[in-house]
Amino acid sequence: MEVLIENRQSRHRLSAQKIQTTARRILSALGYPDEAQLSILIVDDDQIAELNLTYLNHAGPTNVISFPMQEGQFAGITPDLLGDVVISADTAHREAADAGMAMAIRFDQLLIHGILHLAGYDHVNSEEEAAVMERKSDELMELIGKED
Repeated sequence: MEVLIENRQSRHRLSAQKIQTTARRILSALGYPDEAQLSILIVDDDQIAELNLTYLNHAGPTNVISFPMQEGQFAGITPDLLGDVVISADTAHREAADAGMAMAIRFDQLLIHGILHLAGYDHVNSEEEAAVMERKSDELMELIGKED
């Protein structure tokens, strides 16, 4: 599995190798083939706020945004390209501190959340779908926790 990582922030230290390994474990657990391609972009709050406004018409920073490539009219053009997950390291750090957890754990939660959106999971349209996504997220967190 090809996992491309670009880190465009410098406030928070993150291990690209660990993120790549974690992403591959998640993709494997979701049944994606070895040819699957995922892009992960790590940004700060200003950068994600700009993306949030431009693409989702929401003001301010958020923790994670997913850009699926397997939806819409041209989904079949590159079937192995899953899409992009953008994570704000600033927001992940703040949320981790607020929850009393390590930033690495919060980052993994956000990575799982973003990848699940690329896989078609949703939490916005119904409480039932949100519950399914939360269960899958918990299952994946447990899986990657056991493998660390």
